Amino acid sequence: MLFVCLGNICRSPTAHAVFREQLRRDGLLGRVEVASAGTYAGHAGEPPDARSQRHAARRGYDLSDLRSTPLLAADFARHDLVLVMDEMNLAACRRQCPPALQDRLRGLAGFCRRHRVERVPDPYEGGAQGFEHVLDLVEDACEGLLEHVRAELARRPAA
Repeated sequence: MLFVCLGNICRSPTAHAVFREQLRRDGLLGRVEVASAGTYAGHAGEPPDARSQRHAARRGYDLSDLRSTPLLAADFARHDLVLVMDEMNLAACRRQCPPALQDRLRGLAGFCRRHRVERVPDPYEGGAQGFEHVLDLVEDACEGLLEHVRAELARRPAA
């Protein structure tokens, strides 16, 4: 699973950490690779936004080990799903993704079960409430994604 937003400092590292923790709790962490990246490389190597880290930590998620990574062409072949936060970044991914792998691109919000949204909005200018809203959406979407992953793993033959 690769989570993608613009700078890989707010939404995608939040989703990375939330999903990683859900996989850990479910005993699937060693079976599913989780990563995150940004369509904009200007934050490469930087830790997640301090506000993202603070709000996530209050809910038990640790983002401190994550660093911003730019999206690479090889990422589309490396990951079964590329989960994008919004339309702008989905368009950027579509431009970079080889035609044969376009089916791997999905909007993360499409996995939400409780929230009816089409995107995970950028919290950068939204204050504390923006970061809390992103966490609400990401937790919901990652729960739906975990159901999807369980079903996919059940269909695969045991290694």
